[in-house]
Amino acid sequence: MDVNEMSFEDALRELETVVGKLERGEVPLDKSIELYERGAALKKRCEAKLKEAEEKVAKLTLDGDGQPTGTAPLDG
Repeated sequence: MDVNEMSFEDALRELETVVGKLERGEVPLDKSIELYERGAALKKRCEAKLKEAEEKVAKLTLDGDGQPTGTAPLDG
């Protein structure tokens, strides 16, 4: 599956599998290099999806009485 089309959960799950294989040393060197490259792409995808989620987070706005009035963009 194309990494750029994966959900955060799918990318993270595959990244954990890749890391496990590399840590156990269960693949030959050339395959390890391919796995490492795939893992780097998966890590990048996870980071991008987390950033995307953070940007969607909104903080609650309150009126003078402390009652919720809506949301405002998260301050960067």
